[in-house]
Amino acid sequence: MRREFLKHCALAGLGVTIPVQAMSALANRPPDEEGYAGPYYVVFNASGGWDTTYLMDPKGVNEINRLYREGDIVSHGLHRIAPNKQHAAGGLCNEEFYAEFGEDLLTLNGLDYSVNNHSPGERYMATGKLDSLAYPTFAALVAACQGPQCPLAFLTFGNYSATGNVVAMSRVPYLQSLTGLANADDVHGNSQAPYHDTFALDRIEATLRDAHESLGNYPRLPRSIRGENMLYAAQLNSKALRRVAEHIPKTVPKERLSQQAEIALASFKAGVCVAANLTIGQFDSHANNDVDQMKLIPELLAGVAYLVRRAEELGLRERLVVVIQSEMGRTPNYNQGNGKDHWSIGSAMFLGLGIRGNRVIGATDEQQFALPLDPQTLTTQPNQGIRVRPEHVHESLRELAGIADHPLSQRFPLGVKNEERLRGFWH
Repeated sequence: MRREFLKHCALAGLGVTIPVQAMSALANRPPDEEGYAGPYYVVFNASGGWDTTYLMDPKGVNEINRLYREGDIVSHGLHRIAPNKQHAAGGLCNEEFYAEFGEDLLTLNGLDYSVNNHSPGERYMATGKLDSLAYPTFAALVAACQGPQCPLAFLTFGNYSATGNVVAMSRVPYLQSLTGLANADDVHGNSQAPYHDTFALDRIEATLRDAHESLGNYPRLPRSIRGENMLYAAQLNSKALRRVAEHIPKTVPKERLSQQAEIALASFKAGVCVAANLTIGQFDSHANNDVDQMKLIPELLAGVAYLVRRAEELGLRERLVVVIQSEMGRTPNYNQGNGKDHWSIGSAMFLGLGIRGNRVIGATDEQQFALPLDPQTLTTQPNQGIRVRPEHVHESLRELAGIADHPLSQRFPLGVKNEERLRGFWH
C-alpha cells in the first residue's frame, strides 16, 4: 500500500523533490485531523510578457495601441482600463472583469522588471531576487513558513517554481491525478475497494508512529533516517489526502486555468495546501501582438474570475490572497511583424485577504516609462522617489503574509532599505 502511494506521488510529481528538512518536519509533526485552515495564496503567471497597455495601464496615445484611442479608455472606480469588449476573443473582457472585481482589486503600475529576458525576469518576479538561483518563490516560501506539514503545501503548474530547498514542490497536472492521490489507499483508486478498513489503517499508523519514536534515540545513517521518515510521512500524507476526494468536482472544466484552479481549491478545502502557482503561457507576442493579447488577456481574467467565484462557493474567498503578474511587459511600439517585443516596465494586480481594493499605485508616462514613487505616500514623484522593483513587492508580500520576520524569510533577505519599504501598500 505504501509503495502504491509513493508510486502515485511520483507520477504526479510528488515525493521526488522533498528536501530532507521538509521530510523530517512531516515525519515529526503531530496528527492533524483538520489540516491547514488558511490563508491560501494563489499566484497567477502570465508567462511570456503581457501587454499591460491592453489591460490595467491604458495609453491610447503615441501609437502605443491600435485597438483604442485615449478617449475610449474606460473607468471603474479608481481604475482606468483599456476597453477590449469588442476585441476579446472569448474569456472575460476587461469591462466585465473590473465591474465584478474592481472594488477588490489593487493595481501596481510602473513596475521596473530591470531585465528584458524571460528566465531572469521570471525568477525576479517569482522570488524578488534577480541575482540568485537559490531563492524560493513567494508561494514556496509562504508554504514553508505557514504549512510545511501539509502534503501538497506548495502546488505549482509551471513557470519559475524554485523552492530554495525549504518545502516540497508538488505537481498535480490533472484532476484525475489528484483523485489518484486522494484514493491511494484504495485498489486502483476505487473508494469502494480499500486495501484495509479504517481500523486496520489506524493500527498501521499507530505502529509506524511507535516505531518511528522508538528509533529516535538511536544513531543511524542519514539514508536510513530518510527512508524511515519517508515511510512514516507517506502514511500520514495518505490519510490527510483522503480529505481531498470529497472536494474534487464531478465535472472537469475545459479551460486550462480553471482546471488548475479546481486542483488548488480542492487541496485548499481539504487543508492539505497553502499556496499554488498557476500559469498560462504564450504571451510572448513578437508577432501579431493585438490578436494574441486579445485572446490571452481575456483567458487570464476568466481564470482569475473562475478561481474567485469557486472560492466563494467553497467558503474560501475570505481566506484567499491572489497575485496576478508577468515577467515583463511589451514595448510601446510595434515591430514589422505587427508584434511587440520585450519591455522591462510592467504592472501587477492583487486582491484578497488584507488587501484594500479599488486602488491604483504607481504609473507610467505617455512613453510607457515608469514614474518614480514615494514609498512613504505611494504617490508618483517625477523628480524623486524610487523605482519600484520586484524586491519591493516581495517585501510587502512577506509583510502581508506575516512571514517577514520568520527564520526562513531571514535566510533569503531581499535587501530592501527601510526607507524604501512601501508603507501602507495593502491598506
